[in-house]
Amino acid sequence: MWPSRQKAGRPADTSEPDEPSSGFSRSSETKASQAESSRWRRKDVPSAEPFPVSGAAGEGVLPPGSSALSSFSTGESFDPPESASADTLQRKSARTPVKRSLKGRALGYLSRREHSRAELARKLTPFVEEGDSLDAVLDALEREGWLSDARFAESVVHRRAGRFGASRIVGELKRNAVDSELIDQLAGDLRDSERSRARDVWSKKFSSLPATPAERMRQARFLMMRGFSSAAISAVLKGSDRNDEDFDVE
Repeated sequence: MWPSRQKAGRPADTSEPDEPSSGFSRSSETKASQAESSRWRRKDVPSAEPFPVSGAAGEGVLPPGSSALSSFSTGESFDPPESASADTLQRKSARTPVKRSLKGRALGYLSRREHSRAELARKLTPFVEEGDSLDAVLDALEREGWLSDARFAESVVHRRAGRFGASRIVGELKRNAVDSELIDQLAGDLRDSERSRARDVWSKKFSSLPATPAERMRQARFLMMRGFSSAAISAVLKGSDRNDEDFDVE
């Protein structure tokens, strides 16, 4: 070991270092300040106690094993269970709906479109119960203007005339038991416009007149399936409004 170097004439300082006058070291003061700050921060953190109960019994209670703080920290949504009053309302709304009367059902059908008396009777028959009178309901609907065979026939002609021939439309009216005199009147009007309507339907499907017998038969069958008369079909396929001669499309 090298001998300690000291200046000549100055004794070595062997005394202990002076203690701070306050009695605390600087590091102790820092620790105390940090502990105080941590104590104040903990006061601002929400308590992890269960969600308080309020209102009706059981309302606002968190599921077992969870807390308001855990719901916020995990980002999960929390919906309190419905109250007893809400459950009661839900049970009431789930009750069996009120049974509709025959007249109520009939008005529901008629609100969608026109019906003939026979067609409406077919739809209502499965709902007839003991004590019900279907004929009385239908008579009342006719008296009040809700049910009309004439309006039904006119609506059928309006909906079908642009796509079908007279025989197809007349067949639908007969199936629904429309009065024969009314059918004859409407059928006469349909036959007067049969050729022009057949030409409009044909032009939407085909772009040119048939060039071969097979093509002619195919176009004729198309119009025949839609209820147009053979006279109207012949005039359309000849490109003429006149019915010079008829031909067999079978």
